[in-house]
Amino acid sequence: MWRGVREWFWRVQLEKTAEALRANGFTAHVALDREEARRIVLGLIPEGSTVGVGGSVTIRELGLIEELERRGYRVIHHWVKAPPEEVDRLRRLELTADVFLCSANAVTLDGKLVNVDGVGNRVAAMIFGPRRVIVVAGRNKLVRDVGEGLWRAKNVAAIMNWRRLGLDNPCVKLGRCVDCDSPTRGCNVVVILERRPLRTDVHVVLVNEELGF
Repeated sequence: MWRGVREWFWRVQLEKTAEALRANGFTAHVALDREEARRIVLGLIPEGSTVGVGGSVTIRELGLIEELERRGYRVIHHWVKAPPEEVDRLRRLELTADVFLCSANAVTLDGKLVNVDGVGNRVAAMIFGPRRVIVVAGRNKLVRDVGEGLWRAKNVAAIMNWRRLGLDNPCVKLGRCVDCDSPTRGCNVVVILERRPLRTDVHVVLVNEELGF
């Protein structure tokens, strides 16, 4: 019974956020769960497209890479065991894909996308390069405003990502951002998409589940 109330509450928040995203020029979708989100994303990728994938736990939790490869799409992603030069080559190839899949660190209730990158390849692709960008975000990434979004990006998403990567950054030790100067610092590039970039078709799929970091 109470689970239904929780799902209803988040559905209301997601729908309001989707309306705000549309007002800012994005195409927004609301999915009841990860299965519906997966169907929506797959339906947005034209047959024969090359698909680039950012460093996203969300996209991988949806099983999209495996499904796209099964369907015969050429998928470009850099989460591979390879020398740094090869990983960077794949990052650059992602920028030339027809469609780019990623998540955002936070989505504000007034329809902005907040992102903090270490390398900057994800945000570069979100802005210009691929003709279509599909951003998938679980309800855990909804925030009140840009300030809260930046706090979440640096104190939640970044710390879990660096832990995933096995980095010994100060934030991993302390559990909070200290604006470090570590050589492996990952909070180097901040990009806020206040509105849809003029030459990029950006779809945002909001999911009524917790996904990613």
